[in-house]
Amino acid sequence: MRGFTHTVKDPLWGNIPMTKEIRDILSAEEVEKLSRIKQNGPACHIYPGAVHTRLSHSLGVYYIGRAMMMAIAQNDTALPFTQRGLMSFLVACLLHDIGHFPYAHSLKELSVREHEEIARSLINGQDELNAAIRRAGADPEMTGLIIDTSIPSSSPETDFYRSVLSGTLDPDKLDYLSRDAFFAGIPYGSQDTSYIIASLSFASGRLVLQEDALSLVEQVLFSKYMMYRNLYWHKGVRGATAMIKRAVLSALQDDVIRIEDLYMTDDSSFLDLIRQHDGYAPFDLIWRVEHGRIEERKAWKAYDGKGIIEQRAGDIRQRWKLEKDIFSALSPLYPELEEHEVIIDIPEPISFETRIGLLMEDGSICDGAEDTLFPEAGALFSRKLRKAALYLPQYVRTEDAQGAFREASRG
Repeated sequence: MRGFTHTVKDPLWGNIPMTKEIRDILSAEEVEKLSRIKQNGPACHIYPGAVHTRLSHSLGVYYIGRAMMMAIAQNDTALPFTQRGLMSFLVACLLHDIGHFPYAHSLKELSVREHEEIARSLINGQDELNAAIRRAGADPEMTGLIIDTSIPSSSPETDFYRSVLSGTLDPDKLDYLSRDAFFAGIPYGSQDTSYIIASLSFASGRLVLQEDALSLVEQVLFSKYMMYRNLYWHKGVRGATAMIKRAVLSALQDDVIRIEDLYMTDDSSFLDLIRQHDGYAPFDLIWRVEHGRIEERKAWKAYDGKGIIEQRAGDIRQRWKLEKDIFSALSPLYPELEEHEVIIDIPEPISFETRIGLLMEDGSICDGAEDTLFPEAGALFSRKLRKAALYLPQYVRTEDAQGAFREASRG
């Protein structure tokens, strides 16, 4: 790949090579917005260094995606890829998150549209961005299809790029685990990324890993588990996320705001939107998070899909009914307690997928999942991590909260 004479300096990966045309894409409004969205949302109130942005992450995904393609090309010079396809893949790496809401994943669960679908519609519908993609030598339609896998593809080349961008050892995961760990100041997400990239090849139309590098899969997935345990699902991070989500969901149900109001907003413009409705009581939860006053996890239980709490609160738009019941049980004891301050949090399911082909010494390819611990351990990890929890203001006594939570668990 020629013409990569421009660089962007990154604290994690060093110099990131770009063509002038790819670098120009960074100036598009849809991309520039990412510089004002924190990658880990309210996690910075628990880990003060975690103030890095979705733009820096997107640059990292682009960097790793490019390095992967170069490593594959070194191992196999007869690749069935087109120049336009390769550029579309690189641009897709750079733009994969442009459909994200502010505050990281805090608001994702509230939308009827996945961020990948929003990204594809922006790529195809915004003239300035679309033209910039074409100037970079990429195909906007192919770029959108690589990102949004919900749309059927008839192109084997597109399918391959999809599998790279959304696979077990994808550049998205390799960047966010290392980057989030780096900025949060915790060691659990660091990967031997250069070794992983050097161990990749192209065979039978798919990305494969050399047999002797299988332990890298376990390393990445174990790192994912540790990062969820220590950062993403830290009880304080979950509390802050749940408070933001509760406030916005209440506002949507009360027609204070519309879900469309959140599209193309960043952290700053989201707060501007909230300021327009200063008298709306649930929005006080957001301002508390902004000032580091996060509610406490007062009661919790291991997630059980058949449990009463999980069944009643599994649908986020029906969760208020259970919260109202708990409020009714606690309000006689705490007259100052407000209904919106009673918050049930149930994290979304996570996957410890191991879809990766192994290139054996004899040249054959086999499924690497059966040789790792993660088909069984991944399910165990998810059960250990996932908790249904009750968050309340600090003044509510733990024993009172646990009693109301237990009563709710019985239905």
